[in-house]
Amino acid sequence: MSGALPSSADDFLVQTLQATSECAAIDFKASFDPSESPQWVELIKDIVAMANSGGRVILIGLQSEGTLAGTEVSSTMSVDPADVTNKIYKYTDQQFHAFTFRACSKASQQVCAITVKGIDIPIVFTKPGTYAVDASKQKTAFSAGTVYFRHGAKSEPGNSEDLRAFVDRRIETIRTFWMEGIAKVVEAPSGARIAVLPPEVHDSSEPTASPIRLVDDPSAPAYYAMPVDTTHPHRQKEVTQLVNAKLKGKKAITAYDIQCVRKAFDIDSKPSFCYTQKYASPR
Repeated sequence: MSGALPSSADDFLVQTLQATSECAAIDFKASFDPSESPQWVELIKDIVAMANSGGRVILIGLQSEGTLAGTEVSSTMSVDPADVTNKIYKYTDQQFHAFTFRACSKASQQVCAITVKGIDIPIVFTKPGTYAVDASKQKTAFSAGTVYFRHGAKSEPGNSEDLRAFVDRRIETIRTFWMEGIAKVVEAPSGARIAVLPPEVHDSSEPTASPIRLVDDPSAPAYYAMPVDTTHPHRQKEVTQLVNAKLKGKKAITAYDIQCVRKAFDIDSKPSFCYTQKYASPR
């Protein structure tokens, strides 16, 4: 996803809580009742518009001028993000989940911040967001086939300028990504090896697979381990049986023989040969 906040999320939220007016990057809502369908439709419209406009934040519990509304936001904080994703999917056919709900405080009162990230391709509404205003009147928050963007403090259908700005943001994101990659290559020490890896890393027994090192760097490619039944399928008991089957009666080994090999070659400390489980036998 593109459209990261200009500074850290914490710094941006601190600045946002001090804002006295709404803008394309900031939206205030006095309250949100998860049991009210009209409020869901309007919230979905604003989340999608912000995502299409590069992202930013919706603050629930503040008036339009940024003052405290005095409303309780605990019901909003209890909303399951999966429900939001499902409701967005209902109107867009897109599984958008690049948002977070976070509790903030302003003048000792709790406020709910919904931080929305930007996206690579604009989200289009595929179904109309219509709800009843009263017994005889309905309102359409958005129509099918429309693409919404933020225009100042409002979420409105997009125009040519919105699409141009979207393309510019996408180009800048790609340019930044390329420049960071080029800088890493230029700054690499002499003798370093450059490897191109996919976004996700999986276990592989192929001799041509790239070696990896597990780190806690959040920007590193995600690692997904193969099931232990695939990588380390046998306990010591099965290893003994398999070796004896290969020997075909010419000689027989015991579990003690396997144990000696493990000790002599320090097998248990080598992850490629031994997988140690907390509550089960080593594999």
